[in-house]
Amino acid sequence: MSEDEEPVGDDWAEAMQEQTDAEAGGDAVWGDALQEQSESEALAKAEFSELEEQGEEKAVKADISPDELKLDVILDVPVTVSMEIGRTQVNIRNLLQLNQGSVIELDRFAGEPMDVLVNGTLIAHGEVVVVNDKFGIRLTDVISPSERVKKLGT
Repeated sequence: MSEDEEPVGDDWAEAMQEQTDAEAGGDAVWGDALQEQSESEALAKAEFSELEEQGEEKAVKADISPDELKLDVILDVPVTVSMEIGRTQVNIRNLLQLNQGSVIELDRFAGEPMDVLVNGTLIAHGEVVVVNDKFGIRLTDVISPSERVKKLGT
């Protein structure tokens, strides 16, 4: 070992001494930090309870239950509703050969109900209708939430 190098044991001894000194004199610092933390937690709890109370007050004034008020938050979230007539798989070679007038065979029979999807999730089946020269869909079967959950697992 050269003169510039200190023994490794000395570094450990110094670190242990610093820790002991910090623990001896640092109890006040830790106590202050813990006190600040408990005060900020109490403040946060108070703020949230005030918000909950304000929400309940609004619900009482508007004759709305708190559950309905919570639901009201998501009622304006936009979702994509799409109708699917059918599906098929084609290879890229056949896809590139498609042109005007080409016919693509789907996996459904004529007269079979269409799928109604919300953000890609099947929620109902229906049939095509025309109202004021616009297409629409009449729902014939709405899938229950429990059935939708079962389909998610498959």
